[in-house]
This record gives sequence, structure tokens and C-alpha cells, in this order.
Amino acid sequence: MASTPQAYRPEQTLLTLGPDFYDPVTAADFPQTTLRFRTDRAAADVGLDTLTDVEWLAHFGEFRPLPGTLPQPLALRYHGHQFRNYNPDIGDGRGFTFAQMRGRDGRLMDLGTKGSGQTPWSRFGDGRLTLKGGVREILATEMLEALNVPTSRTLSLIETGEELARGDEPSPTRSAVMVRLSHSHVRIGTFQRLAYLRDEENMRRLVRYVLTNLYDEPGDDPVRLLGLVVGRTARLAARYMAAGFVHGVLNSDNINVTGESFDYGPWRFAATWDPAFTAAYFDHQGLYAFGRQPEAIGWDVMQLASSLRLIAESDPLIAALDGFAPCFQADLAAAVLWRLGLMPVDDVTDRATVRLVEQTLRTTGHSIDRFFFDAFGGALPDDYGEPWAAVRAAIAGHRPRKPRDDGYWSGEPCGMLIDEVEAIWAPIAAADDWSILHEKLSHIRRMGAALA
Repeated sequence: MASTPQAYRPEQTLLTLGPDFYDPVTAADFPQTTLRFRTDRAAADVGLDTLTDVEWLAHFGEFRPLPGTLPQPLALRYHGHQFRNYNPDIGDGRGFTFAQMRGRDGRLMDLGTKGSGQTPWSRFGDGRLTLKGGVREILATEMLEALNVPTSRTLSLIETGEELARGDEPSPTRSAVMVRLSHSHVRIGTFQRLAYLRDEENMRRLVRYVLTNLYDEPGDDPVRLLGLVVGRTARLAARYMAAGFVHGVLNSDNINVTGESFDYGPWRFAATWDPAFTAAYFDHQGLYAFGRQPEAIGWDVMQLASSLRLIAESDPLIAALDGFAPCFQADLAAAVLWRLGLMPVDDVTDRATVRLVEQTLRTTGHSIDRFFFDAFGGALPDDYGEPWAAVRAAIAGHRPRKPRDDGYWSGEPCGMLIDEVEAIWAPIAAADDWSILHEKLSHIRRMGAALA
């Protein structure tokens, strides 16, 4: 049965927070707008898939307002800990919230940008995005969506015709502007800013906004909000681990209070279960290494609790924080079993199975992607020898979640290691050949369908 087309349902809910939360800005005037990528699957969820390419370029390259939503772009104000150092001088420096609307499921959704020009928070930056950075974000969001990680979705990528100088890649390099579809851009750092300013009135307003509009729980209880954020962020940390994903920059201004991953800079997928594997070349201490991501996200949520201390007592906030570890453990078991295509049995059995999988992946150095591909459905191939005997027995005790009959399982596992990312970019840079990117996106989506 064909699904009913999603109606376009514009919102201006962000304006209810008031002008203390954002700065009206103007998008850059780009010398060209060439459409390179649009995701009609995501656009369909908010009623924008019927836009022609000409209309698309007008809205997402020139940023002419969409009807009925925000009258002009808004750069959000926030603070944050960046590699554990507090920074009160940040905010949306090369992006803004462009529009809000309701999704097919009724959630409030934002259209946010990256590379759309300078704002009052750009500091010394040019407010631009490299085309390669946009391609990398497409790959990250598509891969994470397929692996069941709550993530923003890359809606649009438009090349903008400027030559950008960058110190960490060959320059000059091509420029782009990207639009992402996200369930809010309210960050832990948004709350930190208000705590820093001792602004109780706006802190209460923000708590009410998040509970009412992002959690569908009208009220203004900061402890309840913290408990919800604890649950969502613990789930995010667990699914990062099951996906073998390393975000790279888990600063408190990069943690969305809805527990949805977004803003992909130096991300990587780990080849093996190496807890020390890092994504960012500048993460010299391994603060955001693969195995430390749950700790990093939990630490960020502690900063939310500290911020809410402005309007709440410590003891109930501490009690809410104590829920992070048990939520993470339960969600990790669920996420790993989901990727294995297995049904849960009970908490003790499920966690024992996942512990064995983690330990054996770590000690053998086996490919993460290969293992989850081969073991889907619970029948480990014969060429997995003695080191895998305990895992073989453990997964055999779980019923399959779905049959292994999708055509995807007759091919090769879909991964996204750094060498492949570079191989996808190379023909775009050399010959404007986007075919390998589109082939890869098809493979990712086949994997997503097989896992779903």
C-alpha cells in the first residue's frame, strides 16, 4: 500500500524561547549554487520532497525562507566544554537554524546549516564548509542511520563555487553549504550558557521548551528533563559502540539533548574493537577514543546536571545521573543483539553474550564489520575457530530476529573505513565523478534494509 504523502507542516516554535537564545543572521551570498545531493527520503518525512531542483536551490542555497516557518535564519547561542576546557565564546559559527516543521511522526524538526556564512560567533573562521567535509557528512549520516544510530540526516549538499584555504587538507579546496534535518539543535552547551550567566528565568524557559516540544511532556521539572536526557544519551553511546563508530569530538556543545548524533567532523569507523582507537588527529590524550565514548558522553551529561543546579536541588539530580550506567549497559546489549539479528533472552544472558562478543573481538583483532555480517542470525561460519567457541555457543542460545534471506547477505559486508572514504572522494576531486559515492549509498541502504 502506498503511503500517504506527508503534508508540509511549518513551525516557528523556536521563537517562543525569545531573543536571548539566538541572533538573527543573513546567509552568505555564494557565487554559484550547484546541487550535488538531495535526500528525498528525508525530505518526504517533512513534506519537502515535492520541491523542484530550482526551488531546492532557492531555499537551501540562497536561503529564501520556506513559507510559514522562521522569517530569517537564527544563529543559536551556547557555551561548552571543548576537550574538557570551558569556552564561553562559542555559538553557531558557520551555521544557523533555517526552519522548523513537523515530521511524519509528529516530532518537531529543525533544518540546520553548515557552511552558510559568518555569524557573530564565527570568531576567526570564514563560516564556510569544504565540499569534502559535506561528502564525509553524507557518508557518516547514511551509515549511522543504516546501523540504527539516532542521527541527524543530511538533507542537502550544494557546491558554492569558492576556493577555501584549510591547514589540514590540500588547499585551495572546493566549498559547499549543507543542510541537515535534526530533532532540535538544543545542546548541553545551551544550558551551560544560562548557568554561566546565572539566568534562572531563561533556564526555566529552556527546560519547559525542551520537555514540551522535544519530549512531548509538558512541564518544567529539571530533574525529569535530566532523567530523559540520561536515557537518550546512554542509548546514543551504546549504539555508537555497536556500530563501531567514533564521533571524534564529543564536546558538550556537540551533544544534543534529544540524544541524536550530529555535526560530523573527524569521525571514523573502527576496523577492530580497539578501545584506544581515535578519530581526531588532535585528540592526543585519547579523550574521545572508541572505548571512552560512554565515559565522555556521561561526563557531558554531568555538565547538564551541574547547569540545572541553578534551579534544582543536587540530590535528585545526582540520583538521575546514576541512571546513566545501567541504561548504557541495557542499551548496549540491545544494540549488539540487534546488529547480530538476534532476539533478547533475559538481562543476564544478553549481557553475558555481549561481553563475550566484545572480549573476543578485542583479543582476536577480527574485523568488526566482517564479524557482524558473518554472525547475523546467530550461525557463526565454520572458519571461525577455537577462539570463537564461547561466542558461537552464546549466540546459538538466541533466536534469530529475522531470517537471513535478504540479497544483501549473499554479497560483502558494507563498511566505511577511512581508506574507502578517501577513495570515494578522489574521483569527485579529480574528475567530478560522483558515481562511486552513489554506488556506496546504494550499498549502505541495502544494508539498512537487511538489518531493519
